Amino acid sequence: MRVNHFLTIGRPYATRYSQACLLIALLSATALGQDIRRVTEPAFPPVCTRLAARLTAIEGGKTLAPGDESKPDTARIQHALDHCSAGHAVELSPNASDDAFLSGPLVLRAGVTLRVGKGAILFASRNPRDYDLFPGSCGGLSKRGHGCKALINGDHVPNTGVMGDGIIDGRGWAAIQGKKISWWQLAREAEVENTNQNCPRLIALSHCDNFTLYRISLKNSPNSHVFYHAGNGFTAWGVIIDTPETARNTDGIDPSSATNVTITHCFIHDGDDDVAIKAGNDGPSSHITVSHDHFYTGHGMSIGSETNGGVSHILASDLSIDGADNGLRIKSNSSRGGLVHEVVYRNVCIRNTKNPILVNSYYPFYGAKPDNELPTFGEILLQNVRILGAGRITLDGYNRQHRLGITFDNVTLRSPTKIEVFAEHARVTLGPGPVNVRPFGEDVEILGAGGQGRPYSCKGKFPPLP
Repeated sequence: MRVNHFLTIGRPYATRYSQACLLIALLSATALGQDIRRVTEPAFPPVCTRLAARLTAIEGGKTLAPGDESKPDTARIQHALDHCSAGHAVELSPNASDDAFLSGPLVLRAGVTLRVGKGAILFASRNPRDYDLFPGSCGGLSKRGHGCKALINGDHVPNTGVMGDGIIDGRGWAAIQGKKISWWQLAREAEVENTNQNCPRLIALSHCDNFTLYRISLKNSPNSHVFYHAGNGFTAWGVIIDTPETARNTDGIDPSSATNVTITHCFIHDGDDDVAIKAGNDGPSSHITVSHDHFYTGHGMSIGSETNGGVSHILASDLSIDGADNGLRIKSNSSRGGLVHEVVYRNVCIRNTKNPILVNSYYPFYGAKPDNELPTFGEILLQNVRILGAGRITLDGYNRQHRLGITFDNVTLRSPTKIEVFAEHARVTLGPGPVNVRPFGEDVEILGAGGQGRPYSCKGKFPPLP
């Protein structure tokens, strides 16, 4: 059921009764606005092969000794994955003082899980030639970008996963072999040159139905940490992502043209979107739940910027966002826009974030500026959202024909005078819960006035990064 609850144009205000009915209808409509699977905490599959570490991490587990950089474990890990039976796992384990593995790109197999055991570290190779999609494609700048394989790759392999209480470390800070700059410095060069860097992701998955990411720690990716594309069924549970906020383009988890996704009980600290739901030319993203998560530095809980495939049935619930550039963010532009609707943000605490709410129809262009993929954002509900600290709220629809439709129900600012509010081309419904935000601007219509009630409590909602 889809409720067109913004078809009240021309009414000067909504009565309290109509606001309540409207909200009930929207909540009923969004009951399916999430992963429709029954998702429970995953379990580790039985081990088919246990590989013992042969290398030792140095500098407090940060990297390897120079002499060990020429001792990759890629072949033996891949051999174990290739010969493991479905329903089992290859486990990387520490061995006395040896705790580290070194690898170039690995390819997952259907039904087989890669498990990094507690106390073990899987380091990514620093050799760009290991990641080349074609000769010389990785480790430089180009207009096209995407010239690198990921460290862990999956393509049309269902029922697989990456699990364990160990660490996968991309060492994005370290010098690329044969160069005097790191992967992260290469990304900054691309920003200055207005082009694209060719840096590997940690995990890249395409058409991998029923993939599970469980209890693993991901660190220092050269590019985005997890990219899940065109699959049905993705679970990330208890994942820790820890990468500096200065590391450009190091998204946490990006579902793209995906359905039935759950990202839950995760802690994400990175240099770009903590979670970014994308929908490009390969189709829509829908039925996605992001719940019980904690975000730190980064660009927050994002949708976009690719939305031309359509995004719908999204539930983001019980989140904390602390010290980020952005909080709740929807972004697109006229070269990659589409319909984003039936999105619910519920029970969210945002603290010390520059842009606690940012809806942007004019996300910056890179390259050509076509005007044929116009963004339309509607049926967006924010319910029980508390904002602590200073910042800016932006509600930016594209034009009068593509207005933003958004509802604030119990959305409160602890320090209203410290929050700047900008809006244009938007229809904003306030209530029935308390709202102390009053957007105004060109072509902005306000329905309702908000009601009485207590602000959502953020007590105990901001745990430290584990």
